Amino acid sequence: MAVFRAIEILLVEDNPGDVRLTQEALKENKIRNNLHVAKDGVEAMQFLRRINGYNDAPRPDLILLDLNLPKKDGREVLAEIKTDENLRSIPVVILTTSDAEEDVANAYQMYANCYIRKPIDLNRFIDVVKVIENFWLSIVELPPNGDN
Repeated sequence: MAVFRAIEILLVEDNPGDVRLTQEALKENKIRNNLHVAKDGVEAMQFLRRINGYNDAPRPDLILLDLNLPKKDGREVLAEIKTDENLRSIPVVILTTSDAEEDVANAYQMYANCYIRKPIDLNRFIDVVKVIENFWLSIVELPPNGDN
């Protein structure tokens, strides 16, 4: 019987309520995952580059990225990820409240893998996280993780 490792997820989110809801939604499903949280764009890049206290951080299999972040916004984080040879293959799901057409267009121009607007309704938000998990972690073949 094959032993599968847990999927590493980096959630880049500054709203504690959304972090908690995402954690709860991911716990309910049967897919083994390790959720890591960065509260701003600077912390996210430190985690991804394994610097400033994140030397042992695992390479994420999937990044859930909010656009409206303190210190360095998600647009800048996405641009850095997708221009970094070592990070660009990590799938990035934009999960944000922004419904600006410009944000949607720019995210795809910067090679985001998908763009999802966060629902305001709490139950719907949990449903959306479950759908993301089911699609990205059950159906999609993720790129090989360089840490294995």
